[in-house]
Amino acid sequence: MQIPAEKATQQATHKHMETGRSKSLLREWSEFIVTLILMVFFIRVTTAEAFRIPTGSMEDTLLIGDFLLVNKFIYGIRTPDWIGIPFTKVGFRVPSTRLPSMRKPRSGDIIVFKYPLDTSLNYIKRCVAGPGQVLEIRQRQLYVDGVPFPNPPRSKFTNTSVLPPNIRERGIYSPNNENWNHDNFGPLTIPQGQYFMMGDNRDNSSDSRYWGFLSEEYVVGKALIIYMSWNKNTPLHKFYQKIRWDRMASMIR
Repeated sequence: MQIPAEKATQQATHKHMETGRSKSLLREWSEFIVTLILMVFFIRVTTAEAFRIPTGSMEDTLLIGDFLLVNKFIYGIRTPDWIGIPFTKVGFRVPSTRLPSMRKPRSGDIIVFKYPLDTSLNYIKRCVAGPGQVLEIRQRQLYVDGVPFPNPPRSKFTNTSVLPPNIRERGIYSPNNENWNHDNFGPLTIPQGQYFMMGDNRDNSSDSRYWGFLSEEYVVGKALIIYMSWNKNTPLHKFYQKIRWDRMASMIR
């Protein structure tokens, strides 16, 4: 049986419209996804980025399982120095630069930075001294320019004993082979463009006492807020208790 020409034309037109709608819908979704990815990438590079605390070096200010938002704008936006596939090591390095900043890092700021000995890793510590300042640790007490630097409210010492002066600790940073340790360190002057970083967990932190100064070029951003905190040691069947509700939306100081 033959279909009348008018009806066949209508069916062809309807099929063409459906195909056009499908292509249009696919195009719209593709554009939306690409735009969303670009927006997220732009915000991540220029404004804020999420980080997770994997170790206890900043306890009890920051705990293992804290999820942070980091302000990347305040110290100047740093353009990417690596392009590749996310969550893999497949990629390549590119020249990077830093745009003008609102201000420089200050003593007391908690900063995320690229670990100087392996820039593929991000570290987080507290800045305790900046360019031109003189730092010294005597019997665990930190001094900056001869003035005692107050211990952060939630910082801690876990060792009951204090290493005496003039005892060289293995692995300690010592520019001229001095007999320093993590309890008695310095004095030394911070070079221009460099910062001295320490963990709030003073006896359990791989910080500037061990690997030296932090160059400004490796600074990523200032820790801003805890948006989520997850206690991995709580059993899974107590799911509700795994979330540290009292730490959520906490400003970081």
